[in-house]
Amino acid sequence: MNQSIDLKKMVTESRNPNSEHIDNLSTIDMLKVINNEDKKVALAVEKELDHIALAVDAISQAFMQGGRLIYSGAGTSGRLGILDASECPPTYGTKPEMVMGLIAGGHTAIFKAVENAEDNALLGMNDLKAIEFNQHDVLVGIAASGRTPYVIGGLEYANQLGATTIALSCNPDSTIAKIAKIAITPVVGAEVVTGSSRMKAGTAQKLVLNMLTTGSMIKIGKVYGNLMVDVEATNKKLIERQVNIVIEATGCSREQAESALSECNRHCKTAIVMILTQLSANEAKELLIKNHGFIRKAIKQ
Repeated sequence: MNQSIDLKKMVTESRNPNSEHIDNLSTIDMLKVINNEDKKVALAVEKELDHIALAVDAISQAFMQGGRLIYSGAGTSGRLGILDASECPPTYGTKPEMVMGLIAGGHTAIFKAVENAEDNALLGMNDLKAIEFNQHDVLVGIAASGRTPYVIGGLEYANQLGATTIALSCNPDSTIAKIAKIAITPVVGAEVVTGSSRMKAGTAQKLVLNMLTTGSMIKIGKVYGNLMVDVEATNKKLIERQVNIVIEATGCSREQAESALSECNRHCKTAIVMILTQLSANEAKELLIKNHGFIRKAIKQ
C-alpha cells in the first residue's frame, strides 16, 4: 500500500508548547510537565464514552454468540492489545483464544521493532486469516496515528467478512476511523516529547482497552457486584483471592468458603451459589449453566 505521510497534519505528531523547554528544567519541574499533560488523558477518553459503549455492547454480544475479540496493532499499539488480551484468562477465566492480540511482525515485535512490518497491509489481512477470523468475531484496530497500513489491511478484510470493526486512534478524522464501523478517537493532543505516542496516546489506548474487556466481561456475567468471580487460581495470591471473593460475596466464614471451593474444584461462581442457595456443588453448577453463568439470575431461581 502506497500511502503518503504528512506528519504535520497529525495531532499526535505536533509540537507541545508546554514542554518546549523541558530539557532545561529541574527534575521535579520536568515531571510536573509530564504529569499535567497526563491529566488530560482521562478527559479525552470521557468524550468518547458513547462510542466505547457501542463497542462494549458489540463485543459482549459477540462473546454471547461464541465470537472472539481480536486486537490488531503495530509497535506500542500492538503491545497494548497483547497486554490487555493476556490478562483476560487469569482475571476472567476465559480461554486464551477468546481475546487475542495481533502485532505487526509477530512474536518478535513484542520485544523489539520489526522493520517495515507495520507498513504491510497484506500482513494485517494474512494474520487474521491465520487465526481463522470470521464474521462472528470483533476486530479492534489500534493505531495512535490512525493510518498504520497493517491495521488498515486487517480492518478492510474484516469488513469484507461482515464482522464488527472498531477503530481506536488518537487523531481526528483518521483513516481507520473512516474504515471501521465504530470509531473511538480520544484526542489527547501533542505529546511531551514530540511524536512519542507511547505516552499520552498510549495511556488513552490502555484506558479504552481496559473498558472494552472489563465492560464486556461484566455484561456476560463474569463479575458479581465488583468481584472477579471467574478468577482462576493459578498461584498462591489468586488462591487467597478466591477465598476472599467467596467471603465478600456471601458473608460466610473462611472455613465455609474454603470448604465450598474444595467441593466444587475451586470454581468461585459455583462456591458462591452453593453457599447462597444451600445447594450441592453439582446442583449449583447446573443452576449456573441454566442461567448462562450469571450469579444474580441463578440465586433468584
